[in-house]
Formats: sequence, structure tokens, C-alpha cells
Amino acid sequence: MRRAQYLRVIVVATVLISPVASIGCGAARSSAVSHPMDDATITTRVKTALLNEPGVNATAINVAADAGVVTLSGEVKSADEVQKAVAVARRIQGVRDVRSELKVGGQ
Repeated sequence: MRRAQYLRVIVVATVLISPVASIGCGAARSSAVSHPMDDATITTRVKTALLNEPGVNATAINVAADAGVVTLSGEVKSADEVQKAVAVARRIQGVRDVRSELKVGGQ
């Protein structure tokens, strides 16, 4: 009999706690979504992604973000490198748009 009561208490406690736990998790998730990522974080993430992208000389590319709009500037070796850099920047979370001021012709 004690075992049945114990199991009943565990089941009731689990049922009562589950909604509270899910509300807490949901609140944390929704607050992260409702606040846009700051520009410094976006700039850092784009620069890091460029550094990790083969075929892109990230040290020749300047990255700036303003309200989620990323501007890439600098001089790169090829049009292919420009396209890769823009594609990398576009796939970063928080980036709303990418503007390329990259010039082809660098070494």
C-alpha cells in the first residue's frame, strides 16, 4: 500500500511541476527571440565565420554591422571570394541584409 501511495505522490508531483518547467523554458526561449542580436555580436560572428571559410582571406575583409545590416569592405583576390564572403555573412543568425563594398584586385 505504501508503494502505491508513493507512486501516486510522484505522479502528481510530476504532473504539477511539468507545466511550470515548460513555462520557464519557454520564457527563456521567447525572450531570446524577441530581442534582436546586438551589432557587436553579429560583427564578431561574421568575422569568425569568414576566418573559418576556405577560399576567403578574412584578414583582408572589414566587417561592420548596423541594425543587423552587415557591410563587408576591403580588397579581395576574386569575384568568387566576394560571393563566398557575402554568402557566409548572410547565413549568420541576426543578419538582416549584407552590403558588399568589396573590391576585386587584392593580393
